[in-house]
Amino acid sequence: MPTHHPRRNEHGNVVLLTQPSQPTSMQSWSNPDAIATVIPDGVLPAELNGIALTDWTDVPVTAEAWQGVSGQHGFDEPAFNQPAGKRAAAGVVIQEADGRIWLISPSNRYGGYSTTFPKGRVDDGMHLQATAIREAYEESGLQVAITGFLADSERSLTYTRYYLARRVGGSPAAMGWESQAVHLVPRANLHQFLTHANDQALLAAIRALKPGEC
Repeated sequence: MPTHHPRRNEHGNVVLLTQPSQPTSMQSWSNPDAIATVIPDGVLPAELNGIALTDWTDVPVTAEAWQGVSGQHGFDEPAFNQPAGKRAAAGVVIQEADGRIWLISPSNRYGGYSTTFPKGRVDDGMHLQATAIREAYEESGLQVAITGFLADSERSLTYTRYYLARRVGGSPAAMGWESQAVHLVPRANLHQFLTHANDQALLAAIRALKPGEC
C-alpha cells in the first residue's frame, strides 16, 4: 500500500512512496551473514558493532561547513579526469565493521535503480570527498569517514568518483526523502541488489579488493 515519506523533498512537497520497502527483523542487524533493511524512521538496535545508531546531531548546514566536514582523508588519490560535458559527482561505498556493505533504495526506483550506493553531483567549488560524505548522510542517514579510493564511473550525464568509507555515526532510519530504504548486505549477496548496469563495474571493483582494503 502506498505511503508518504516522513521527510519532504527540496521543494517542500510530500513524497508518495508507491511501493514502500519492507523492514527486516531486529535479529538481522546482529547477524553478519544476514541482509538487514530499515525504512524511514524505522526501528533499529541501539548500536551496531560498538557504534551507536543515533542521529547525527551536528550535521553541517552551509556549503562552507560541508567543505570542511570531518571524515575527509588526505591520501594521494588518482587524478579526476572529468570528461568535457559531464557533471562531476561523488559517491561512497560504506563497509560496516562486520564486513557488510551499506546500500540505499532510491524512492520510487528513481533513475531506474532498485538499490545502489549513495552518490550525488558536486556543487561548484565543493571537494569530491566532502560531496561523498554529504551524499552518504542525505541518502542513508549515516555519518562516514573516507578510507580510500574505489573507482571512477562515467554515466550519460556525470563522471563519478567513488570512495571507500566506514560508518562513524548517524542512523539509517534518518535517511532523507530520496531513499525509501537502507540496507546492510553481505558482500556475497551484493549481486542480488546491484542489478543496474551502471553499478556492475563498481561491483567488480569491490570483488577485486584484497582483504582489509574495504
